[in-house]
Amino acid sequence: MKYETKVLTTKYQKPDAYGALAMPVYHSAAFEFPTAAAMSDAFCGRSMSPSYSRIANPTVMHLEERVRQATGALSVTALNTGMTAIAYTFTAVCGAGFNVVASRHLFGNSVSLLRDTLGQFGVETRFADFRNPAEVESLTDEKTVALFFEIITNPQLYVADIKALAEVAARKSVPLIADTTIIPFSRWHAQELGVDIEVVSSTKYISGGGTGLGGLIIDYGRYDWSKSPLPAIQKNVKRAGRRMAFTARIKTELITNLGGLMTPQAAYMETLGLDTLDIRYQRQAGSTLWLAKECEKLAGISRVNYPGLSSSPDHTLATRQFGSLAGAVFTIDLASKEACFDFIDRLQVIHRATNLFDRKSLAIHPASTIFGLFTPEQREEMSVPETTVRLSIGLEEPEDLLADIRQALR
Repeated sequence: MKYETKVLTTKYQKPDAYGALAMPVYHSAAFEFPTAAAMSDAFCGRSMSPSYSRIANPTVMHLEERVRQATGALSVTALNTGMTAIAYTFTAVCGAGFNVVASRHLFGNSVSLLRDTLGQFGVETRFADFRNPAEVESLTDEKTVALFFEIITNPQLYVADIKALAEVAARKSVPLIADTTIIPFSRWHAQELGVDIEVVSSTKYISGGGTGLGGLIIDYGRYDWSKSPLPAIQKNVKRAGRRMAFTARIKTELITNLGGLMTPQAAYMETLGLDTLDIRYQRQAGSTLWLAKECEKLAGISRVNYPGLSSSPDHTLATRQFGSLAGAVFTIDLASKEACFDFIDRLQVIHRATNLFDRKSLAIHPASTIFGLFTPEQREEMSVPETTVRLSIGLEEPEDLLADIRQALR
């Protein structure tokens, strides 16, 4: 079945008492069991029955199952933000004395999580240019627990050669972990290109309207975790098997000990978002491509960056991996930081706000906001210039958005 059919026909874990077509919001902290034995089975992971909403909730479980069906994954874990999904993923695979090889072109908070937060606990992060697989491979050794990158970087919009990176990961026997937020899983298949673990900010395309926060960890069960050098993973290999060890640690240890499961209210909203995800993406990404082409013609813009443009150096790679549409965000470069601020201040239709892939179009100056606490030298190393404005394109008529861009450039 195709994407839409899969998500719209995913069955509930248990039949609804009233035959509701929309999954109800189970706004309950705890759930009653018929027997003490059934309660024991739920708490010890021998059954799928929810025990407590900090650990599992029926509304959240239904969202996870819909995503699992749509992606063909081994398991899906829904958490309360995209950053929580990234943090849990690395908490699961990392330990003191081990290292992660990560792209130097990451979302600002992903960089600070790896460099600062995990660094305080003895985890080394080796930053590399993931456009150069040979450099990635040279930094990977027997203490490396993961390779981590964004499939299209934010805001640089560099496109990773996923198959080439997967070959490096296979040679070095380490899992390949990808932040795939910028292209929804309705449009491509991460596991077919060699991704082992996919992390997604479901706040973006899936939520679709900026109505709630969420993050997903999608485990494809491809990686043999008996190859991991981390002792905590090896404990889970013995308990749950070579393919399930990562998921077992996430679901039975980290969620239980740290909390962070998605709320049932957010899961309900994101379940609704899944229904229209692909339709919205095609409209938004199609508008983005059209606008990027039109902006190339405008005076005052020194550069338009979008992998879907034939002028992009990554166009061929992006098309091969993701098709003709390369996401619903592009960037423009103006003469200076001051010119960027003036442009953003004059916008009347496009909103001055962070976030990506809302139904509304959004504009932000990355260097002074998302990367505002980094030094100029660090921003230069991460390729985040002061002359760039990021535009996330929503569902408005593209002609109206172009008119707004034109008037703001005057």
